[in-house]
Amino acid sequence: MTRITTYDTTLRDGEQAQGVTLSLEDKLRIARRLDEFGIDIIEGGFPVSNPKDAAFFDELCQNPLKHARIAAFGSTCRKDVAAADDAGLAGLVASGAPVVAIAGKTWDEQVTRALQTTLEENLRMISDSVAFLKQNGMEVVFDAEHFFDGYKANADYALACLRAASEAGADSIDLCETNGGALPFEVGEITAAVVKALPSQSFGIHCHNDSGCAVANTLAAVNAGATQVQGTINGYGERVGNADLLTIIADLELKMGFTCVGPDKLRELTSVATYVAEICNFSVWAHAPYVGGSAFAHKGGLHASAIARFPQAYNHVDPDVVGNSAHMLVSELAGKASLVAKAASLGFDLNAHPEKTQEILDEVKAREAQGYSYEVADGSLALLIDRHLRNPRPHFTLESFRVIVDDREDTGALAKDAQSEATIKVHVGDDRFVATGEGVGPVGALSKALKMALSTAYPQVNGMHLIDFKVRLLDESTGTDAITRVVITTRDEEGTWGTIGVSENIIEASWNALVESLEYGLARCLPAEPDGGC
Repeated sequence: MTRITTYDTTLRDGEQAQGVTLSLEDKLRIARRLDEFGIDIIEGGFPVSNPKDAAFFDELCQNPLKHARIAAFGSTCRKDVAAADDAGLAGLVASGAPVVAIAGKTWDEQVTRALQTTLEENLRMISDSVAFLKQNGMEVVFDAEHFFDGYKANADYALACLRAASEAGADSIDLCETNGGALPFEVGEITAAVVKALPSQSFGIHCHNDSGCAVANTLAAVNAGATQVQGTINGYGERVGNADLLTIIADLELKMGFTCVGPDKLRELTSVATYVAEICNFSVWAHAPYVGGSAFAHKGGLHASAIARFPQAYNHVDPDVVGNSAHMLVSELAGKASLVAKAASLGFDLNAHPEKTQEILDEVKAREAQGYSYEVADGSLALLIDRHLRNPRPHFTLESFRVIVDDREDTGALAKDAQSEATIKVHVGDDRFVATGEGVGPVGALSKALKMALSTAYPQVNGMHLIDFKVRLLDESTGTDAITRVVITTRDEEGTWGTIGVSENIIEASWNALVESLEYGLARCLPAEPDGGC
């Protein structure tokens, strides 16, 4: 089976989608999850464009991924500037990334009108840039920007650009369908012509979805000889998005006989989609191929009865192979195997407690119906499982808390002078602790007050730091009365974990997530008492 190289650009192209803003920790979490999933190359962004991306590359240079290679993105050298003197290319080399992707123009009108230079100078820019990066020991992916529009306008010049990159040593030339307007038959025909013209060169494909054909165009290119596919998780990207890399992987493996991540990792497809969506503060589109909640959903009547006797009647693949599940819209089927596997990763052996598995699963589903989502809240899920298995005593209980937000000086709509104060009263065993914390926001103030109150009994909380906080309204149509979901990410010296809170009151939802973050953190670092307490 031919292996197709997977190249993810969620952290660059995906972040250009409207509504997506990723913190440094977000980018690192996504990169590590995609590494675990088996993606081959992960494009991290522009290392010379902003401090966040520079810090991302620094972190992964110090703590490399296990499988994936990190790619730094940039452009060819500037016109009339030697590659060795170009600051942008120097920054790519300095990033420490083993792979670099450089975009270069291949459409003659883009060269003369956008770059405002000559066709010959553009060829020089491509050749010198690729050669310079190769001389510095980097794996080079040349992104042939606007290639399909360029080929249709001037095939000879577009091919000349590819030859310049190839002869300079590009490891892969990825044909970019930048405007998203080409159709599959065009992409297939043009890719086949390019592969024939440069038979010793490896090619990839990068498509946008403006005409709704990004995945189909990608598959057409692979069918014509491309061996590397670029895309983003869930198709996030500028305008209407990029090719959905998860759909591409599933189609290549299940429909076309290629290997990308392999059958074992393919079962994580739905989990990866949900994980990245939650970090981006989105939901996975219910009707997304393979991974959506409705991808294998069936209503009653003919479909339901047929599915019961012959699942293939209305399922094009077995949903288990992509980590999803078939379900009737009136009641979901149980997913015990997934729960058992997830529990094992959290340190619980549900095989030793078969009588508890369905009980836990029922509560998970009931809570999900209320708005909970445990895909990025391992800490909360672990606490839920532990309550069913051991019913441990909580490390502390709340007597009361109060939060005050004080805006002392009215300086208009752009004022940034509001302060929050939180007072907390908690009990640890027979001891009562009262503390007050201040912060810019109410959640920060609550976090400080709670840690102050607990630090005497549990000094370990001082090493736990809230590093991310996300809020999502689950029913926007109800406005300020909407159910609010809060996900908090906490870190200590051993790692990170997520916890979740759901309520109509954003402060209460935040408090619940905050309490679980410290409860789970303490459960990780303190031994359990033999009687089931802590």
